[in-house]
Amino acid sequence: MHSIVQLLHFGYHQAMSCIFPAAIFGTLALSSYIEIPFMYRYDAILLALLAVQFFMYRSGLETRDELKVICVFHLIGLLLEIYKVRMGSWSYPEPAYTKLFGVPLYSGFMYASVASYMCQVWRRLKMDMTGWPGLSSAGWLGGAIYSNFFTHHYIPDIRWWLKAIVVVVFWRTWIIYRVRHATYRMPLILAFFLVGFFIWLAENIATFFDAWKYPDQHDAWQIVGFGKISSWFLLVIISVIIVAQLKVVKAGRKAVHAGTKAEERENVAK
Repeated sequence: MHSIVQLLHFGYHQAMSCIFPAAIFGTLALSSYIEIPFMYRYDAILLALLAVQFFMYRSGLETRDELKVICVFHLIGLLLEIYKVRMGSWSYPEPAYTKLFGVPLYSGFMYASVASYMCQVWRRLKMDMTGWPGLSSAGWLGGAIYSNFFTHHYIPDIRWWLKAIVVVVFWRTWIIYRVRHATYRMPLILAFFLVGFFIWLAENIATFFDAWKYPDQHDAWQIVGFGKISSWFLLVIISVIIVAQLKVVKAGRKAVHAGTKAEERENVAK
């Protein structure tokens, strides 16, 4: 019985952490079946997701710092989308006023939704890490992974080398998470793969609802290749590096602030 209760609590926090991704899929699904008058579909999706994001912030479901991280990811994702569409990796065939270089602005929210999930689940499950390699190693690795998404069109793709480096850098890193009063842990590399796999499943749902199209999906929808899991695996690493480093910095600031307050109290007592 205890295990079932723990699982239900874990599932609840996972579901609450997926509110923004679920809103994206719901919007894509509804807009693919319901014709929106006086507005292009991509423009309507953008307005809907902006409204969801505003609601989440104003209702307290997201903090200001989490909103900042999401905005950073929106920009990172939009830049990658513009480049990939230009290179012919995929396309957004429908018209829209809110398109930039052939890419609808709502597309950045699909990357931001990954950051939203990361921030939410970190806070809800009171997550922490052991064996974090630090900003230098993690930062350089994240930069190399992001760069490879651009450079592999011109030079050999080094994603498999990057994956090997990921194993070396994060081999000793574990995620600590808490469900009610119990504490659990998981290798960070396993978490990378699991999140990447579920994003791949989400990508299949998104392309089914015509969020975008790969070259082999223009005539008829078909499953996204399993090789894309590796791409999402690497993208998740970038997400975790940014979110984890933010949490590390915030924890350090709180520790310094608490130490300062303690010193002030000691001085007053003296």
